[in-house]
Amino acid sequence: MPVTPERLRILRELTRGRGIQVALIAILVLVSTSSSLAVPMLVGRLVAAIQSDEALLGLTGLLIATGLGTAAAGALATFLLGRMGQQLIYRLRVRTVDHSLRLRMADIRRQGSGNLAARLTMDAARLKALIDIGPVQLPMAGVTLLGTLIIMGLLDWVLLLVTLAAFAVAAAIVVIVVRRLRRTYQSVQIEVGGFVQRFVGVIDAITVIKANRAEPVVGEQLAESAARLRDLEIKAARMESLMVPVINLGQQIALAAVVIGGGARLLSGHLTLATFVSFLLYLLQLAAPLLMAASGVTGLQMGLAARERFDEIFALPREDRDDLDGAILSAPPVAPTAAVEFDQVTAGYDARPVLRDVSFAVPSRGLTAVVGLSGSGKSTALNLILRFLSAEQGRISVFGEPVQSWRLDRLRSEIAYVDQAATLLPDSIRTNLTLGSERPAGDAELRAALDRVGLLDEIGHLPDGLDTVLGGEFDLSGGQRQRLALARALISGSRLILLDEPTSHLDGVNEHRLREVVDELATDHAVLVVAHRLSTVRQADHVIVLDNGRVADQGSHHELLDRCERYTELVDAQALAHA
Repeated sequence: MPVTPERLRILRELTRGRGIQVALIAILVLVSTSSSLAVPMLVGRLVAAIQSDEALLGLTGLLIATGLGTAAAGALATFLLGRMGQQLIYRLRVRTVDHSLRLRMADIRRQGSGNLAARLTMDAARLKALIDIGPVQLPMAGVTLLGTLIIMGLLDWVLLLVTLAAFAVAAAIVVIVVRRLRRTYQSVQIEVGGFVQRFVGVIDAITVIKANRAEPVVGEQLAESAARLRDLEIKAARMESLMVPVINLGQQIALAAVVIGGGARLLSGHLTLATFVSFLLYLLQLAAPLLMAASGVTGLQMGLAARERFDEIFALPREDRDDLDGAILSAPPVAPTAAVEFDQVTAGYDARPVLRDVSFAVPSRGLTAVVGLSGSGKSTALNLILRFLSAEQGRISVFGEPVQSWRLDRLRSEIAYVDQAATLLPDSIRTNLTLGSERPAGDAELRAALDRVGLLDEIGHLPDGLDTVLGGEFDLSGGQRQRLALARALISGSRLILLDEPTSHLDGVNEHRLREVVDELATDHAVLVVAHRLSTVRQADHVIVLDNGRVADQGSHHELLDRCERYTELVDAQALAHA
């Protein structure tokens, strides 16, 4: 039975394994709160000292020390909570990357790379806001703010206006902090952009990654990028932790202003001492709920929506969980009769059939070509072999065993795949050549593979050779990318090689070189090629003709010319196109 994923529990994930940090934050909050509560008492004593004309230096110093203690404890607690939040977001990003890489192809295409990438940026940021606000702080802040303002107005509306004006002074200090934060935010945004760009590039190359079983390696690389982003965001959190102390400083400025203004009103008889002290007490608790209430409601709603979007992704089944449904084949058969067999296979996309009752066999050695008009189901057949797609009816075997009986990673380790676009990762040439390889490959082996596909000299002229990163300042042409993808297939050591229109971007010289490499591979490998060009079809040992999702005929090139009208039409059309 399918396992229903557990919903994302923010508080549990935030505090799991961090009991000491949680206790420390609680202690700091208690210290900060206790210090804040001590300030009104000190202010009352200061007022009494003013009335009795006593020395003010000692009380003033104690008041300042208490205020600094409140600010320091509050800043440290805020930073520790912010760091815990960033650690949670880091773990969530890594989990999202790993889960997305292992989703089924249909779900990945349905979600889209941009939608998946948004989980790592916008949704993660909104979830962080939810963590900062918390499910308890916002309601308490709203009630505290409303009640404090109402009572302060009832006590003395003049002093309330003085208080609001004094907070404007704190705004000037906030501007200074924000300017410093701006540079940090810019660095964060640059790293976010790079991280998302790499992730989108990986998702766009998901076919090649899955075919080469490279999910763990690529996931680790993206995790390293997420770690760099985490460190920058922790730096930003350290600066953000100054915001509340600055507001508290504004509160202290308001306190001084109210003491002066209230003292004048007290002496004039417009205000009693008891009312004045009560007003000061409310003033001290004003800053925090004011700050929370201003931004909390929107942040809370966005954070809850972001959590739902993460739950939506994690609810999608992982591709490798299919291995749990039946028999598992973790080692290849010893003496398979054929590399691939299709027996009355029907398959399609979203209940739209593409292949209908298709049967054919690919020998364990030799070159087999699949031809047909666009949309006839050629690439769909390759997707079925790689288990990117499941058949609705019929049986597919790879090296003598049903395709569903293979462990997914073992199945794809037996297959080297070159897709139509010769998709490459936005990474170094070395990484692209060794993608999914189970053994290390030295420079000599890499250069030999590049030489076999006629790419060695061209790669040698790049600034960093094998370590040149593709996709940025330096990139390869369509034909070069196709030859590089074929070199990767050579290095893989797989017994079955799938080529989806490998000559579509090649000129005559490089097409001839590729045919030589394919002929060499076919002597001891099973090579299945989706082909358009007559030159590829002519040299095939076996040709399968697909027409409207069905096998129209199969045989050698010359046999099909004699008896298959559809094949003759394809050959004549290509000959006319190249006349």
